[in-house]
Amino acid sequence: MPAWDYEAVDAQGRVARGRIDADSARGARDRLRARGLTPVDMREGRATFDALAASRLPARELALFTRQWATLAQSGLPVDQALAAVAEQADSPRTAKLVTALRGHVEAGEALPAALARFPRTFAPLYRGLVAAGAESGRLADVLDRLADYLEARTALRQKFTVALIYPSLVTLVALGVIAVLLVYVVPQVVAVYEHSRQTLPWLTRALIATSQFFRATAWLWLALALAVPMGFALALRNGAVRARWHAFLLRVPGLGRLAGSLDTARFASTLAILVGSGTPLLRALDTASGVMRLDPLAEAARAAAALVREGMPLATALKAQQLFPPVLVHLVASGENTGRLAAMLERAAGELERDAETRLAWLAALIQPVLIVLMGAIVLVLVLAVMLPIVSMNQLIR
Repeated sequence: MPAWDYEAVDAQGRVARGRIDADSARGARDRLRARGLTPVDMREGRATFDALAASRLPARELALFTRQWATLAQSGLPVDQALAAVAEQADSPRTAKLVTALRGHVEAGEALPAALARFPRTFAPLYRGLVAAGAESGRLADVLDRLADYLEARTALRQKFTVALIYPSLVTLVALGVIAVLLVYVVPQVVAVYEHSRQTLPWLTRALIATSQFFRATAWLWLALALAVPMGFALALRNGAVRARWHAFLLRVPGLGRLAGSLDTARFASTLAILVGSGTPLLRALDTASGVMRLDPLAEAARAAAALVREGMPLATALKAQQLFPPVLVHLVASGENTGRLAAMLERAAGELERDAETRLAWLAALIQPVLIVLMGAIVLVLVLAVMLPIVSMNQLIR
């Protein structure tokens, strides 16, 4: 609940200052009057505001909040009452606190988009823009319903990708752990036994010993690299030119490029569908949808297509001219423009692209899993051979 710094006077004219918790400035004044104080000045506590503004709801909680809000808005409840009901139903204290603060700003007389803008980490520009369009057109309930569908679809797709990548990630971590233990701990123990035999060791065993000694001597360096490389890569991607080259490289990688392109194009199509379906002008919708794309080459292509549409070119023709968007999107957009059902065709294109991405991810995961297992088995086989070959040689000498 927000806190308010106040200055008030009592019945004897004495000045009182302090902080009081309330949903809104009006609620804080009512509580002060109930104490026999007359408010003179009322300001929202800076520390509380900063804490709330810095908070961020997870995607799943934001989708649930939007769905509950849409349902209540469709039943005819005013915005402040709907937000109060959502706050009461929230399972997460974090969600309840944020929604209560949002309701307080609305009750204080702020416009709904301005109140949402106080929490930029939770409500992205797309979210705020759609809510503003719905509030201006009187179709807030319909817009919230579409927005809830959009957020739920994004959350479900993200969960599918996470589940698909769990097994390959675990196999990779286990493989690296096993190899590290063998090289750093097991091999030195075995080598100590062979050193006393004073026999010429097979080349594979000597190579394994040299590798083990190298990794043991540079263990801290590898740990430092494991931390420094991801951090350096993340910092490098903040540079626009570096990020654009990296994204262009990803799009050229066989298999992975099509997967990343399908995901980003699906995000573009679904965002454009919800904007167009909410009554947003096409040019404004294109500018907003271009901003949600994560791959720089595709985002630049979307902005170039928007420029062509601004000059009078049909959207399908403008998208086709970029030679980066999948044919299914171009064909369905052309069909939507011809039939006047652009929003519906964009939603269908987004669904097709998401299904294509899921199929590609399933194939990629099915390919990675056996490759990782075979690779791990081959490395372990080499290690075992390197350890066993001297034993076989000694047995042959004894015979």
